[in-house]
Amino acid sequence: MKSSAPEAVFSPPERRRLLGVARNAICEYVLRDRLPEPVSPGIHDVRRGAFATLRQAGRLRGCMGRPDSTEPLDTLVAVCAVLAATRDPRFSPVRPEEVSALEIELSILAPAWSVPPAEALEQIVPGVHGLVVARGALRGLLLPQVATEQRWGALRFLEETCRKAGLPAQAWRDEETRIELFTAEVFSESECVGQSGGI
Repeated sequence: MKSSAPEAVFSPPERRRLLGVARNAICEYVLRDRLPEPVSPGIHDVRRGAFATLRQAGRLRGCMGRPDSTEPLDTLVAVCAVLAATRDPRFSPVRPEEVSALEIELSILAPAWSVPPAEALEQIVPGVHGLVVARGALRGLLLPQVATEQRWGALRFLEETCRKAGLPAQAWRDEETRIELFTAEVFSESECVGQSGGI
């Protein structure tokens, strides 16, 4: 059964706090060459997957994350932000002079659920669902917003997630392929500034 976009879990102040955690982590690591201080457990002492996406002048500058974690969410957000700035293999590490121009977007993942390959095309709602495609040791993940940004339908989204996993584009049709859907709450610094006047 197709589902609509998930309801927001995090309030505007909670979103701003998480984005602040991400920016502070990048500043500490890139500008001061040190790891950020551990974040005190609090309202975000929950275990969820998270991804940090960095953009510069509207263009992707890095994206890294973990689909699940045993760490508190604040800690995971800080880790993902630093990894996005320094370890995305598609990009060189963010330089100190670039930090102020970065826009940070966070995707907080809800738990994933499995879908039989025969039902995948019907179940996926592009822009609402993220995808995980896996077979053996190969695994690919694309966030929900990727389909919207690229204007992909469900079929293309499945094919591109297979390619991300290093599998043939049609591998999603194979019963040996594991397909999982998930939703994510996605928010960025520009959105939060628009809502509140500042981060």
